Amino acid sequence: MSIFDDILADDLNKHFTNRGWYPIYSAPHQAKILIIGQAPGMKAQTSGIMWHDQSGERLRSWLGVDENQFYHSGQFGVLPMDFYYPGKGKSGDLAPRKGIADKWHPVILQEMPNIQMTLLVGSYAQKYYLKLPRNIKTTEVVQHFNTYLPTFSQLFIHHREIIFGFLDIRGLKKMLYLCYVLKWHLFWNSEVKF
Repeated sequence: MSIFDDILADDLNKHFTNRGWYPIYSAPHQAKILIIGQAPGMKAQTSGIMWHDQSGERLRSWLGVDENQFYHSGQFGVLPMDFYYPGKGKSGDLAPRKGIADKWHPVILQEMPNIQMTLLVGSYAQKYYLKLPRNIKTTEVVQHFNTYLPTFSQLFIHHREIIFGFLDIRGLKKMLYLCYVLKWHLFWNSEVKF
């Protein structure tokens, strides 16, 4: 059985499998850039395509790639903290389920041995992979970004900022930081080619 089939058969995912939902992720063997984010939204769950919305358009714009390069070049892996839409909460989507990343990320990451840069999109991915305390402020993490390079590059943004743009100076600083990190890795690192 494949990893995909194992995820479908996992008892933790029985509820979603019974609904006819498939796990949403992409793990091409040749991928050089990995994007780890939160759980897929309902639009991604129903279409089966992650980052195929306004936030994805903004992300691809920042990365300097078009849809074809993002989805079909094999250079990008996308690994959410949960493979399924977790449902609606009081103020937005529910958090990714606990334990999913612990169980499945190590297995999937072994399938992508050529990753040169990992972008951590959102607080769930950042806190999990950077082993951050729950109450840490984004500003503190940004101030110490050099600590995490070159393994991790953090997209210190909330999905609403991706959709609605940067409305304040803090958002502008986040965008400039992202551009700095991506240019440093993508444009000056001759190993990363599309």
